[in-house]
Amino acid sequence: MFTSNLPLAERMRPTNVDQLIGQEHLVGKTGILRKTIDSGVIPSMILWGPPGVGKTTIANIIANHVKQPFHTLSAVSAGVKDVREVIEKAKRNRNTILFIDEIHRFNKSQQDALLGAVEKGIVTLIGATTENPSFEVNSALLSRCQVYTLKSLTEDHLKKLVANAIANDEKLKKKTIELKETAALFKISGGDARKLLNLLELVTDSLGEKPVVTDDTVIEIAQQRVAIYDKSGEQHYDIISAFIKSIRGSDPNAAVYYLARMIEGGEDVKFIARRLVILASEDIGNANPTALVIATNAFQAVNVIGYPESRIILSQCVTYLASSPKSNASYMAINKAQQLVKETGDLQVPMAIRNAPTKLMKDEGYGKGYQYAHSYDGNFVEFEFMPDEIKNTKLYDPGKNAREEEMRKRLKALWKEKYNY
Repeated sequence: MFTSNLPLAERMRPTNVDQLIGQEHLVGKTGILRKTIDSGVIPSMILWGPPGVGKTTIANIIANHVKQPFHTLSAVSAGVKDVREVIEKAKRNRNTILFIDEIHRFNKSQQDALLGAVEKGIVTLIGATTENPSFEVNSALLSRCQVYTLKSLTEDHLKKLVANAIANDEKLKKKTIELKETAALFKISGGDARKLLNLLELVTDSLGEKPVVTDDTVIEIAQQRVAIYDKSGEQHYDIISAFIKSIRGSDPNAAVYYLARMIEGGEDVKFIARRLVILASEDIGNANPTALVIATNAFQAVNVIGYPESRIILSQCVTYLASSPKSNASYMAINKAQQLVKETGDLQVPMAIRNAPTKLMKDEGYGKGYQYAHSYDGNFVEFEFMPDEIKNTKLYDPGKNAREEEMRKRLKALWKEKYNY
């Protein structure tokens, strides 16, 4: 029997590793996490991956398998008080597992409240995050956890999820479902298994006892019922794309509008700030090096401040970046350099600029002929630093803006015609 008030994604949630679709590298027959679960000895861990790929499900599977006390907290709503209450209960009942969803939303003091309990083994922590734990989980806590990276679900995985639900869910089995097309289901759900299954249920409920599922019917029903801004769906990517392109296009008005759309939609403040740091280098670069300083400081500030005041900091940063001169010259330079490395492989570093820490290496010619720039007028001497096979290769071409034109002028004066600046 199905529980009618539970959404399809909950009704179909796997209870053991054999039922889980996807994450074969972790829970397949030879997966490292499967071996850990089978052993019954569960370390504290962080499950890192996109939304709806199985983080919460894996935590529940672990709880079902090891039969230990299991507590769940959401970092969106829980505070230090909630964490401490679980820890006090765990002191009376050892081997407690504490699952914290969206652990990246915990601030430093909340994470610090966990540290001692994890360190002493009072609780086994399972944290789930969509953000890189290297940035979002403090190093002391992270060092006491195994990090398992979950992969995005493939189209084959999504097809299996849908087929499994239609074949095995008691409610859906009562319908005669004709699944003609799946592209819209997959696109709107954005690879999120939970959203996919709940969208499937929404569509089939809306179409009666003999639903014919096509891309057009899915889009029509989804547009009527799905939220305008979904942090993990198509709108998420459309809005962030428009946001970045507005800043790149030097339109502070459009940029701050899309910023407001994300803020009103509940977008993670760190996600927005992180994108601004990237943009400051990729799209502004040496045309205005201060842009990276401001973006980095904005990222640090919003980590301390949080909403709602962070909106002001973000607005200042966004309008500054949008109004700044632009250059992608540094971005293009590293792209060219990486492509060159792929094409030419591991070329030998010229002997003159190799490190020579030992007498033997000096005798072999390491460092021989190196000319120390500071020993020459203007702290410069023309010298070949590239491997012989690619000597005279120019990778950085300064942008057409006032600051980089000054850089171009200086480089041309130094290198004469060598690099054709």
